[in-house]
Amino acid sequence: MIRAVGAENEYANVIAQVGGRYVQVGSILDNPNTDPHAFESSPSTAQEVASAQLIVQNGLGYDTFMDKIEQATPNGSRKIITVQQLLGLPNDTPNPHLWYSPRTMPAVARAVEADLASISPSKAAYFQANLARFDASLRPWTNAIAAFRAAHGGIKVAVTEPVGDYMLQAIGADIVTPFRLQADIMNGVDPAPQDVALETILLSKHQVAVLVYNQQVVDSLTQSFLSTAEKAGVPVVGVYETMPVPGYDYQSWMLAEVQAMQRAVVDHKSAEKL
Repeated sequence: MIRAVGAENEYANVIAQVGGRYVQVGSILDNPNTDPHAFESSPSTAQEVASAQLIVQNGLGYDTFMDKIEQATPNGSRKIITVQQLLGLPNDTPNPHLWYSPRTMPAVARAVEADLASISPSKAAYFQANLARFDASLRPWTNAIAAFRAAHGGIKVAVTEPVGDYMLQAIGADIVTPFRLQADIMNGVDPAPQDVALETILLSKHQVAVLVYNQQVVDSLTQSFLSTAEKAGVPVVGVYETMPVPGYDYQSWMLAEVQAMQRAVVDHKSAEKL
């Protein structure tokens, strides 16, 4: 049995789908009801990472705790997939929420398949077959993205953070919230008053079709945006940094987010939580 770890449970889920019965997978960030930025590693986390033969982590400063554990527990045979490096992204890439991009997980799944086959060559054909099934299972999501873009491309949306921005860009939405505001909220910095005022106007004047709201990082400012949107009749779509469990795998989670956007735009129905 190959031991593997996904720093975030969405990566762990993809490892499990490709590895199947020959891989035992753990995840570190796996609670969709907590702020992942507040995570602190524990001895049990360190032990789990130290014993892993394959690790998938995000990079871009999102899960630096993994680097610290790996450096403290050197293992020359351990395979580490850092998604930032896999995608060739520079360190100053402003949005670390890579799993919302349609190009991310196909690349991750291919890298996982290659590393698993390297660890256990006799199971290579099995891993390859699982990879093919995984790729095929993404089609409903990518089809939904294409359909939304064709029908609603250019629609204006506001966001509290850049969590879902890669998905929103893929479906052709126009994100009108200043990125400064998104980044400040993401980084726990007080935003500029003019940015807060603009976001409030976008919502209160119903100048956007949807508010995309990060369910995992909530404070008085984001709650005020949520309240303003609800009073103005702006539908709210909740997004998550950690895959909601139970009930979802990676591809059904991503499809559910696009479907929630569809309902918000067409039916004016909120989906604050999946």
